[in-house]
Amino acid sequence: MALAEDKVREALKQVIDPELFVNIVDLGLIYVCRVGEEKEDGLHDVEIEMTMTSPMCPAGPQLVAGTKAAAEGMDEVDVCTVKVVMDPPWSPDLMTDDARDHLGIF
Repeated sequence: MALAEDKVREALKQVIDPELFVNIVDLGLIYVCRVGEEKEDGLHDVEIEMTMTSPMCPAGPQLVAGTKAAAEGMDEVDVCTVKVVMDPPWSPDLMTDDARDHLGIF
């Protein structure tokens, strides 16, 4: 059975920004989540493009490692590659309403 992108995004919600205490999906840090074709062993490779809230984000390496670990922790995933992109730049407009409420941004 094919692995759906939304299932991967759901798994990525366990990765929490250590400064903002909001998950990376609700923060709008995940730009692309691409699930590869199912391989002979039934597993998929996943490619993720994500950004940071700022280019000098001190939590960057931790968030990238957490993203890779969360995706690869799924039974259906073989390898996850994570690419950090800064274009387009992140903005609070990318956050979900839940994240805005949590941070008091209206």
